[in-house]
Amino acid sequence: MAVSQALTCLPNVPLWHEDTERRKALDADIDADVAIVGAGYTGLWTAYYLLKAEPSLRVIVIEREYAGYGASGRNGGWASAMFPLSLQHVAKFSSHAAALALQAAMNETVDEIGRVLRDEGIDAKYSKQGFVSLARSPAQLSRARAALQASEAFGLTHQWRLLNAQQASALVAAEGCVGGLYTEHCAVVHPGLLVRGLARTVEALGASIYENTSATSFCKGGVITPGGKVQAHIVVRATEGFTTQFKEYRRALIPLYSLVLATEPLPQHLRTELKLDHRIAFNDMRHLRTYSQVTADGRLVFGGRGAPYHFGSRISSKYDTVDAVHEKIQAAMIEFFPRLSGIRVTHRWGGALGVPRDWHPSVGLDRTNGVAWAGQYVGDGVATSNLAARVLRNLILEREDEINQLPIVNHQSPQWEPEPFRWLGVNLGLYAAALGDAEERLAERPSRIAHVLESLTGAH
Repeated sequence: MAVSQALTCLPNVPLWHEDTERRKALDADIDADVAIVGAGYTGLWTAYYLLKAEPSLRVIVIEREYAGYGASGRNGGWASAMFPLSLQHVAKFSSHAAALALQAAMNETVDEIGRVLRDEGIDAKYSKQGFVSLARSPAQLSRARAALQASEAFGLTHQWRLLNAQQASALVAAEGCVGGLYTEHCAVVHPGLLVRGLARTVEALGASIYENTSATSFCKGGVITPGGKVQAHIVVRATEGFTTQFKEYRRALIPLYSLVLATEPLPQHLRTELKLDHRIAFNDMRHLRTYSQVTADGRLVFGGRGAPYHFGSRISSKYDTVDAVHEKIQAAMIEFFPRLSGIRVTHRWGGALGVPRDWHPSVGLDRTNGVAWAGQYVGDGVATSNLAARVLRNLILEREDEINQLPIVNHQSPQWEPEPFRWLGVNLGLYAAALGDAEERLAERPSRIAHVLESLTGAH
Protein backbone atom coordinates (compact mmCIF):
# COMPACT_ATOMS: atom_id res chain seq x y z
CA MET A 1 0.00 0.00 0.00
CA ALA A 2 1.48 3.35 -1.05
CA VAL A 3 0.58 5.25 2.10
CA SER A 4 2.61 8.35 1.22
CA GLN A 5 0.99 8.61 -2.22
CA ALA A 6 -2.48 8.24 -0.67
CA LEU A 7 -1.84 11.00 1.85
CA THR A 8 0.45 13.49 0.17
CA CYS A 9 -2.14 14.22 -2.51
CA LEU A 10 -4.65 15.37 0.12
CA PRO A 11 -4.97 19.12 0.74
CA ASN A 12 -4.37 20.52 4.22
CA VAL A 13 -8.05 21.16 5.00
CA PRO A 14 -9.56 20.10 8.35
CA LEU A 15 -12.66 17.97 8.09
CA TRP A 16 -14.35 20.62 10.24
CA HIS A 17 -13.58 23.48 7.84
CA GLU A 18 -16.33 25.32 6.02
CA ASP A 19 -16.02 28.02 3.37
CA THR A 20 -18.14 30.85 4.67
CA GLU A 21 -18.24 34.57 4.11
CA ARG A 22 -15.58 36.19 6.24
CA ARG A 23 -16.20 39.09 8.57
CA LYS A 24 -14.76 42.51 7.84
CA ALA A 25 -11.46 43.72 9.26
CA LEU A 26 -11.20 46.54 11.77
CA ASP A 27 -10.56 49.78 9.88
CA ALA A 28 -11.02 52.50 12.51
CA ASP A 29 -10.43 53.26 16.18
CA ILE A 30 -13.15 51.88 18.43
CA ASP A 31 -14.05 51.88 22.13
CA ALA A 32 -14.99 48.81 24.15
CA ASP A 33 -15.37 47.61 27.71
CA VAL A 34 -13.60 44.33 26.92
CA ALA A 35 -11.35 43.60 23.95
CA ILE A 36 -10.64 39.93 23.27
CA VAL A 37 -7.67 38.88 21.14
CA GLY A 38 -8.46 35.57 19.47
CA ALA A 39 -11.74 34.21 18.12
CA GLY A 40 -11.34 30.61 19.20
CA TYR A 41 -13.10 28.75 21.98
CA THR A 42 -11.52 30.77 24.80
CA GLY A 43 -12.31 34.16 23.29
CA LEU A 44 -15.81 33.27 22.15
CA TRP A 45 -16.84 31.49 25.36
CA THR A 46 -15.56 34.50 27.30
CA ALA A 47 -17.61 36.88 25.16
CA TYR A 48 -20.64 34.61 25.59
CA TYR A 49 -20.56 34.45 29.38
CA LEU A 50 -19.77 38.16 29.75
CA LEU A 51 -22.72 39.17 27.61
CA LYS A 52 -25.11 36.70 29.22
CA ALA A 53 -24.18 38.22 32.59
CA GLU A 54 -24.04 41.89 31.47
CA PRO A 55 -25.85 42.41 28.14
CA SER A 56 -24.89 46.10 28.03
CA LEU A 57 -21.15 45.40 27.84
CA ARG A 58 -19.32 46.52 24.72
CA VAL A 59 -17.33 43.41 23.73
CA ILE A 60 -14.97 43.42 20.74
CA VAL A 61 -13.25 40.26 19.44
CA ILE A 62 -10.38 40.57 17.00
CA GLU A 63 -8.94 37.66 15.04
CA ARG A 64 -5.89 37.56 12.77
CA GLU A 65 -7.43 34.99 10.42
CA TYR A 66 -11.06 33.91 10.96
CA ALA A 67 -13.10 32.52 13.85
CA GLY A 68 -11.89 29.00 14.58
CA TYR A 69 -8.76 29.20 12.44
CA GLY A 70 -6.47 27.86 15.18
CA ALA A 71 -6.74 24.86 17.48
CA SER A 72 -10.48 25.44 17.98
CA GLY A 73 -11.12 24.41 14.37
CA ARG A 74 -8.43 21.73 14.13
CA ASN A 75 -8.80 19.51 17.19
CA GLY A 76 -10.16 15.98 17.48
CA GLY A 77 -13.49 17.04 18.98
CA TRP A 78 -13.16 15.67 22.52
CA ALA A 79 -14.91 17.77 25.17
CA SER A 80 -13.42 15.77 28.01
CA ALA A 81 -12.95 16.20 31.75
CA MET A 82 -9.32 15.15 31.46
CA PHE A 83 -6.64 17.51 32.75
CA PRO A 84 -3.12 17.35 31.29
CA LEU A 85 -1.53 17.00 34.75
CA SER A 86 -2.24 14.20 37.17
CA LEU A 87 -4.30 15.31 40.15
CA GLN A 88 -1.48 14.20 42.43
CA HIS A 89 0.74 16.72 40.66
CA VAL A 90 -1.94 19.43 40.82
CA ALA A 91 -2.18 18.86 44.58
CA LYS A 92 1.53 19.64 44.93
CA PHE A 93 0.88 23.11 43.49
CA SER A 94 -2.26 23.65 45.57
CA SER A 95 -3.90 21.08 47.87
CA HIS A 96 -5.69 17.75 47.79
CA ALA A 97 -9.08 19.44 48.22
CA ALA A 98 -8.33 21.93 45.43
CA ALA A 99 -7.35 19.13 43.04
CA LEU A 100 -10.61 17.29 43.79
CA ALA A 101 -12.55 20.51 43.21
CA LEU A 102 -10.79 20.96 39.87
CA GLN A 103 -11.82 17.48 38.72
CA ALA A 104 -15.41 18.08 39.83
CA ALA A 105 -15.44 21.36 37.88
CA MET A 106 -14.06 19.63 34.78
CA ASN A 107 -16.75 16.93 35.03
CA GLU A 108 -19.45 19.58 35.32
CA THR A 109 -18.01 21.49 32.36
CA VAL A 110 -18.71 18.62 29.96
CA ASP A 111 -22.40 18.93 30.86
CA GLU A 112 -22.30 22.74 30.80
CA ILE A 113 -21.18 22.73 27.17
CA GLY A 114 -24.09 20.47 26.26
CA ARG A 115 -26.51 22.70 28.15
CA VAL A 116 -25.40 25.87 26.35
CA LEU A 117 -25.50 24.22 22.94
CA ARG A 118 -29.01 22.99 23.62
CA ASP A 119 -30.26 26.31 25.03
CA GLU A 120 -28.72 28.38 22.23
CA GLY A 121 -29.74 26.04 19.43
CA ILE A 122 -26.16 25.33 18.31
CA ASP A 123 -26.04 21.99 16.50
CA ALA A 124 -22.43 20.99 17.06
CA LYS A 125 -23.19 17.24 16.96
CA TYR A 126 -22.63 17.08 20.72
CA SER A 127 -22.91 13.55 22.09
CA LYS A 128 -21.95 12.53 25.61
CA GLN A 129 -21.27 8.80 25.60
CA GLY A 130 -17.99 8.82 27.51
CA PHE A 131 -14.40 7.90 26.76
CA VAL A 132 -12.56 4.58 26.76
CA SER A 133 -8.78 4.22 26.92
CA LEU A 134 -8.03 0.76 25.62
CA ALA A 135 -5.26 -1.42 27.02
CA ARG A 136 -3.77 -3.31 24.09
CA SER A 137 -0.78 -4.93 25.78
CA PRO A 138 0.04 -6.36 29.22
CA ALA A 139 2.07 -3.22 29.99
CA GLN A 140 -0.84 -0.95 29.14
CA LEU A 141 -3.21 -3.06 31.25
CA SER A 142 -0.82 -2.84 34.17
CA ARG A 143 -0.80 0.94 33.85
CA ALA A 144 -4.59 1.02 33.58
CA ARG A 145 -4.90 -0.86 36.87
CA ALA A 146 -2.35 1.44 38.50
CA ALA A 147 -4.19 4.53 37.23
CA LEU A 148 -7.49 3.30 38.66
CA GLN A 149 -5.90 2.50 42.02
CA ALA A 150 -4.28 5.94 42.15
CA SER A 151 -7.56 7.64 41.29
CA GLU A 152 -9.49 5.74 43.94
CA ALA A 153 -6.78 6.33 46.55
CA PHE A 154 -6.98 10.04 45.77
CA GLY A 155 -10.70 10.01 46.53
CA LEU A 156 -12.27 9.62 43.08
CA THR A 157 -14.05 6.30 43.48
CA HIS A 158 -16.39 6.74 40.50
CA GLN A 159 -14.29 8.67 37.99
CA TRP A 160 -13.01 5.61 36.13
CA ARG A 161 -14.14 2.02 35.64
CA LEU A 162 -11.70 -0.80 34.86
CA LEU A 163 -12.75 -2.97 31.92
CA ASN A 164 -11.73 -6.53 31.17
CA ALA A 165 -10.92 -7.66 27.63
CA GLN A 166 -14.51 -8.61 26.81
CA GLN A 167 -15.95 -5.34 28.15
CA ALA A 168 -13.39 -3.20 26.32
CA SER A 169 -13.84 -5.03 23.02
CA ALA A 170 -17.62 -4.67 23.35
CA LEU A 171 -17.14 -0.88 23.31
CA VAL A 172 -14.45 -0.66 20.61
CA ALA A 173 -13.31 -3.81 18.77
CA ALA A 174 -9.72 -2.71 18.27
CA GLU A 175 -7.13 -5.41 17.65
CA GLY A 176 -5.51 -6.91 20.73
CA CYS A 177 -7.71 -5.44 23.48
CA VAL A 178 -6.90 -6.90 26.89
CA GLY A 179 -8.80 -4.35 28.96
CA GLY A 180 -9.19 -0.62 29.44
CA LEU A 181 -10.49 2.30 31.44
CA TYR A 182 -13.87 4.00 30.92
CA THR A 183 -15.25 7.31 32.14
CA GLU A 184 -18.62 8.87 31.45
CA HIS A 185 -17.18 12.39 31.66
CA CYS A 186 -16.50 13.05 27.99
CA ALA A 187 -18.50 14.20 24.99
CA VAL A 188 -17.59 14.52 21.34
CA VAL A 189 -18.44 17.47 19.11
CA HIS A 190 -17.94 18.79 15.59
CA PRO A 191 -15.35 21.47 16.45
CA GLY A 192 -16.09 23.67 13.44
CA LEU A 193 -19.83 23.74 14.04
CA LEU A 194 -19.15 24.57 17.68
CA VAL A 195 -16.82 27.49 17.06
CA ARG A 196 -18.89 28.94 14.21
CA GLY A 197 -22.09 28.53 16.21
CA LEU A 198 -20.50 30.31 19.16
CA ALA A 199 -19.36 33.16 16.91
CA ARG A 200 -22.87 33.71 15.56
CA THR A 201 -24.33 33.48 19.06
CA VAL A 202 -22.05 36.11 20.59
CA GLU A 203 -22.75 38.43 17.66
CA ALA A 204 -26.47 38.00 18.30
CA LEU A 205 -25.81 38.93 21.93
CA GLY A 206 -24.13 42.16 20.83
CA ALA A 207 -20.41 41.40 20.39
CA SER A 208 -18.51 42.58 17.32
CA ILE A 209 -16.02 40.19 15.70
CA TYR A 210 -13.36 41.55 13.36
CA GLU A 211 -11.48 39.01 11.26
CA ASN A 212 -8.30 39.47 9.24
CA THR A 213 -7.23 41.82 12.02
CA SER A 214 -3.83 41.27 13.63
CA ALA A 215 -3.06 42.47 17.12
CA THR A 216 0.37 44.03 16.81
CA SER A 217 0.45 44.72 20.55
CA PHE A 218 -1.83 44.88 23.55
CA CYS A 219 -1.44 46.37 26.98
CA LYS A 220 -3.26 48.48 29.53
CA GLY A 221 -5.90 50.47 27.73
CA GLY A 222 -6.34 48.50 24.54
CA VAL A 223 -5.15 46.64 21.48
CA ILE A 224 -3.22 48.05 18.53
CA THR A 225 -4.03 46.69 15.07
CA PRO A 226 -3.00 47.84 11.57
CA GLY A 227 -6.50 49.19 10.98
CA GLY A 228 -7.04 50.99 14.26
CA LYS A 229 -6.90 50.84 18.04
CA VAL A 230 -9.43 49.13 20.29
CA GLN A 231 -9.58 51.24 23.43
CA ALA A 232 -10.73 48.95 26.25
CA HIS A 233 -10.78 48.72 30.03
CA ILE A 234 -9.87 45.02 29.94
CA VAL A 235 -7.93 43.09 27.28
CA VAL A 236 -8.26 39.29 27.17
CA ARG A 237 -5.39 37.33 25.64
CA ALA A 238 -7.00 34.22 24.12
CA THR A 239 -4.29 33.28 21.65
CA GLU A 240 -3.31 29.76 22.84
CA GLY A 241 -0.42 28.37 20.69
CA PHE A 242 -0.12 31.65 18.81
CA THR A 243 0.82 33.46 22.05
CA THR A 244 4.48 32.90 21.19
CA GLN A 245 4.12 35.23 18.20
CA PHE A 246 4.20 38.16 20.64
CA LYS A 247 7.79 38.92 21.63
CA GLU A 248 7.02 39.39 25.33
CA TYR A 249 5.46 35.91 25.50
CA ARG A 250 8.03 34.07 23.37
CA ARG A 251 9.00 31.71 26.18
CA ALA A 252 5.65 31.58 28.02
CA LEU A 253 4.69 28.39 26.21
CA ILE A 254 5.55 26.34 23.15
CA PRO A 255 3.37 25.64 20.11
CA LEU A 256 3.32 21.86 19.74
CA TYR A 257 1.73 20.38 16.65
CA SER A 258 -0.87 17.63 16.69
CA LEU A 259 -1.87 15.96 13.41
CA VAL A 260 -5.15 14.35 12.36
CA LEU A 261 -6.71 12.15 9.66
CA ALA A 262 -10.33 11.51 8.72
CA THR A 263 -11.71 8.66 6.65
CA GLU A 264 -14.59 8.54 4.27
CA PRO A 265 -17.91 7.53 5.94
CA LEU A 266 -17.55 3.91 6.99
CA PRO A 267 -20.11 1.37 5.73
CA GLN A 268 -22.66 0.54 8.42
CA HIS A 269 -21.78 -3.17 8.42
CA LEU A 270 -18.12 -2.32 9.07
CA ARG A 271 -18.99 0.12 11.86
CA THR A 272 -21.13 -2.56 13.47
CA GLU A 273 -18.42 -5.19 13.15
CA LEU A 274 -15.72 -2.95 14.62
CA LYS A 275 -18.01 -1.55 17.33
CA LEU A 276 -17.75 1.93 15.84
CA ASP A 277 -21.49 2.51 15.65
CA HIS A 278 -21.39 5.00 18.54
CA ARG A 279 -19.93 8.37 19.55
CA ILE A 280 -17.61 7.16 22.33
CA ALA A 281 -14.22 8.90 22.31
CA PHE A 282 -11.35 6.43 22.43
CA ASN A 283 -7.63 5.85 22.29
CA ASP A 284 -5.20 3.34 23.71
CA MET A 285 -2.74 3.80 26.54
CA ARG A 286 0.41 4.37 24.50
CA HIS A 287 2.62 7.23 25.65
CA LEU A 288 2.73 9.07 22.32
CA ARG A 289 -0.90 10.08 22.57
CA THR A 290 -3.60 9.25 20.01
CA TYR A 291 -7.26 10.30 19.98
CA SER A 292 -10.26 9.11 17.98
CA GLN A 293 -13.97 9.59 17.50
CA VAL A 294 -16.63 8.53 15.00
CA THR A 295 -18.41 11.56 13.57
CA ALA A 296 -22.17 11.92 13.27
CA ASP A 297 -21.91 10.96 9.58
CA GLY A 298 -19.85 7.84 10.27
CA ARG A 299 -16.27 8.95 9.56
CA LEU A 300 -13.40 7.83 11.76
CA VAL A 301 -11.28 10.76 12.95
CA PHE A 302 -7.87 9.57 14.18
CA GLY A 303 -5.18 11.93 15.45
CA GLY A 304 -1.93 11.83 17.32
CA ARG A 305 1.20 13.53 18.54
CA GLY A 306 4.70 13.04 17.19
CA ALA A 307 5.20 16.08 14.96
CA PRO A 308 8.45 17.87 15.83
CA TYR A 309 8.70 21.11 17.76
CA HIS A 310 10.11 23.84 15.49
CA PHE A 311 13.09 25.93 16.53
CA GLY A 312 12.23 29.32 18.00
CA SER A 313 8.56 28.37 18.51
CA ARG A 314 7.89 28.97 14.84
CA ILE A 315 4.36 28.50 13.54
CA SER A 316 3.56 28.01 9.86
CA SER A 317 0.76 26.46 7.83
CA LYS A 318 3.40 24.26 6.18
CA TYR A 319 3.83 22.48 9.53
CA ASP A 320 0.16 21.41 9.51
CA THR A 321 1.06 18.38 7.42
CA VAL A 322 4.07 16.16 8.03
CA ASP A 323 4.06 13.21 5.62
CA ALA A 324 6.06 10.87 7.85
CA VAL A 325 3.93 11.57 10.93
CA HIS A 326 0.62 11.39 9.07
CA GLU A 327 1.76 8.03 7.67
CA LYS A 328 2.48 6.81 11.20
CA ILE A 329 -0.95 7.98 12.33
CA GLN A 330 -2.58 6.10 9.47
CA ALA A 331 -0.49 3.03 10.30
CA ALA A 332 -1.64 3.27 13.94
CA MET A 333 -5.26 3.50 12.79
CA ILE A 334 -4.85 0.34 10.71
CA GLU A 335 -3.03 -1.34 13.61
CA PHE A 336 -6.17 -0.66 15.68
CA PHE A 337 -8.48 -1.83 12.89
CA PRO A 338 -6.83 -3.95 10.16
CA ARG A 339 -10.16 -4.07 8.31
CA LEU A 340 -9.70 -0.35 7.53
CA SER A 341 -6.66 -0.94 5.31
CA GLY A 342 -8.75 -0.37 2.20
CA ILE A 343 -10.73 2.58 3.53
CA ARG A 344 -10.02 5.92 1.88
CA VAL A 345 -8.59 8.77 3.95
CA THR A 346 -10.26 11.98 2.76
CA HIS A 347 -8.73 14.64 5.01
CA ARG A 348 -5.45 15.29 6.77
CA TRP A 349 -4.52 18.36 8.75
CA GLY A 350 -2.77 19.62 11.84
CA GLY A 351 -2.42 22.58 14.15
CA ALA A 352 -0.49 24.05 17.04
CA LEU A 353 -1.58 23.73 20.66
CA GLY A 354 -0.12 25.61 23.62
CA VAL A 355 2.11 23.85 26.16
CA PRO A 356 3.47 25.64 29.26
CA ARG A 357 6.71 24.59 30.90
CA ASP A 358 4.91 22.83 33.78
CA TRP A 359 2.03 21.42 31.66
CA HIS A 360 -0.40 23.45 33.84
CA PRO A 361 -3.26 25.37 32.13
CA SER A 362 -4.04 28.75 33.65
CA VAL A 363 -6.52 31.61 33.66
CA GLY A 364 -6.20 34.96 35.34
CA LEU A 365 -6.48 38.73 35.40
CA ASP A 366 -3.80 41.26 36.25
CA ARG A 367 -5.71 44.40 37.21
CA THR A 368 -2.52 46.45 37.33
CA ASN A 369 -2.19 46.28 33.56
CA GLY A 370 -5.77 45.36 32.66
CA VAL A 371 -4.77 42.16 30.84
CA ALA A 372 -6.59 38.85 31.40
CA TRP A 373 -5.59 35.53 29.90
CA ALA A 374 -6.57 31.89 29.58
CA GLY A 375 -5.05 28.99 27.75
CA GLN A 376 -2.04 26.69 27.45
CA TYR A 377 -4.38 23.71 27.58
CA VAL A 378 -1.88 21.07 26.33
CA GLY A 379 -4.46 19.68 23.92
CA ASP A 380 -7.35 19.44 26.39
CA GLY A 381 -8.87 22.82 25.58
CA VAL A 382 -12.28 21.98 24.13
CA ALA A 383 -13.76 21.69 27.63
CA THR A 384 -11.14 23.55 29.67
CA SER A 385 -11.67 26.70 27.60
CA ASN A 386 -15.31 26.77 28.72
CA LEU A 387 -14.35 26.52 32.38
CA ALA A 388 -11.65 29.16 31.91
CA ALA A 389 -14.12 31.52 30.24
CA ARG A 390 -16.52 31.29 33.16
CA VAL A 391 -13.64 32.12 35.50
CA LEU A 392 -12.72 35.11 33.31
CA ARG A 393 -16.31 36.33 33.46
CA ASN A 394 -16.15 36.21 37.25
CA LEU A 395 -12.77 37.93 37.49
CA ILE A 396 -13.65 40.69 35.02
CA LEU A 397 -17.08 41.37 36.57
CA GLU A 398 -15.78 40.81 40.12
CA ARG A 399 -18.30 38.06 40.82
CA GLU A 400 -17.77 35.64 43.70
CA ASP A 401 -17.84 31.99 42.68
CA GLU A 402 -16.31 28.75 43.94
CA ILE A 403 -14.55 28.18 40.61
CA ASN A 404 -12.52 31.34 41.21
CA GLN A 405 -10.53 29.33 43.76
CA LEU A 406 -9.54 26.50 41.42
CA PRO A 407 -5.81 25.78 41.05
CA ILE A 408 -5.79 27.04 37.45
CA VAL A 409 -6.72 30.57 38.56
CA ASN A 410 -3.77 32.99 38.48
CA HIS A 411 -1.34 30.06 38.20
CA GLN A 412 2.04 31.23 36.93
CA SER A 413 4.04 28.73 34.91
CA PRO A 414 7.82 29.08 34.63
CA GLN A 415 9.23 30.16 31.30
CA TRP A 416 10.64 27.68 28.85
CA GLU A 417 14.41 27.53 28.42
CA PRO A 418 16.00 29.69 25.72
CA GLU A 419 16.98 28.12 22.43
CA PRO A 420 18.61 25.78 21.52
CA PHE A 421 17.87 24.07 24.86
CA ARG A 422 14.12 24.37 24.32
CA TRP A 423 14.31 22.70 20.90
CA LEU A 424 16.55 19.92 22.21
CA GLY A 425 14.47 19.25 25.32
CA VAL A 426 11.06 19.18 23.67
CA ASN A 427 12.08 16.98 20.76
CA LEU A 428 13.97 14.64 23.08
CA GLY A 429 10.77 14.36 25.11
CA LEU A 430 8.78 13.40 22.00
CA TYR A 431 11.44 10.85 21.11
CA ALA A 432 11.40 9.45 24.65
CA ALA A 433 7.61 8.96 24.51
CA ALA A 434 7.93 7.00 21.27
CA LEU A 435 10.86 5.04 22.72
CA GLY A 436 8.76 4.25 25.79
CA ASP A 437 6.07 2.71 23.58
CA ALA A 438 8.69 0.60 21.80
CA GLU A 439 10.13 -0.50 25.15
CA GLU A 440 6.69 -1.67 26.30
CA ARG A 441 6.12 -3.66 23.12
CA LEU A 442 9.40 -5.49 23.58
CA ALA A 443 9.51 -5.89 27.36
CA GLU A 444 5.74 -6.31 27.95
CA ARG A 445 5.96 -4.20 31.12
CA PRO A 446 5.45 -0.49 31.85
CA SER A 447 8.25 1.60 30.36
CA ARG A 448 10.94 2.92 32.66
CA ILE A 449 11.78 5.59 30.09
CA ALA A 450 8.18 6.83 30.01
CA HIS A 451 7.99 6.76 33.80
CA VAL A 452 10.94 9.15 34.01
CA LEU A 453 9.36 11.40 31.37
CA GLU A 454 6.02 11.51 33.20
CA SER A 455 7.71 12.28 36.49
CA LEU A 456 9.37 15.27 34.83
CA THR A 457 6.18 16.62 33.23
CA GLY A 458 3.57 15.53 35.78
CA ALA A 459 1.42 14.28 32.91
CA HIS A 460 -0.78 11.19 33.07
